[in-house]
Amino acid sequence: MKLRIRRYRWSDLDTILALHQICLAGVGLFPGDGVYYDDDFPRIQEIYLACGGDFLVGELDGRVIAMGGLKPVDSDTVEVCRLRVHPDHQRRGHGATMLAALEARAARLGFRSLRGDTTLRQEAALALYERHRWREVSREQVGDLTVIYMEKRLVPAGTA
Repeated sequence: MKLRIRRYRWSDLDTILALHQICLAGVGLFPGDGVYYDDDFPRIQEIYLACGGDFLVGELDGRVIAMGGLKPVDSDTVEVCRLRVHPDHQRRGHGATMLAALEARAARLGFRSLRGDTTLRQEAALALYERHRWREVSREQVGDLTVIYMEKRLVPAGTA
């Protein structure tokens, strides 16, 4: 079944917040661990959409099962945030589909570089970024978690 990707709507808020919580709990991340936060969800319009970024959701049979945001850092760089796929739908290519859609959207918006982070606990995410040719730029210890910071240069539109 093909994932249908569309732009976030306000009516998606409760669904994507629950998706975020389920996905992080599945890899042992919880509020208060120094990495987990969710205060941006009620402000998606402001943090992602109104400032030149975007927020996408992936639907399967009309149900949101994936998401990801693009949060501008500066005029050249955008951060990939909140890349999540519901645990019941993982390992079926939906994460790769969402990441490719976010990368393509970032290029269409004029960004030349992507940034993102994940933790060592999120092994599937690390493997996904590696397959998509992201490179590790640094690591940071936050409590008992190792945060991996990554980046990818985008190919300018029309030169691929």
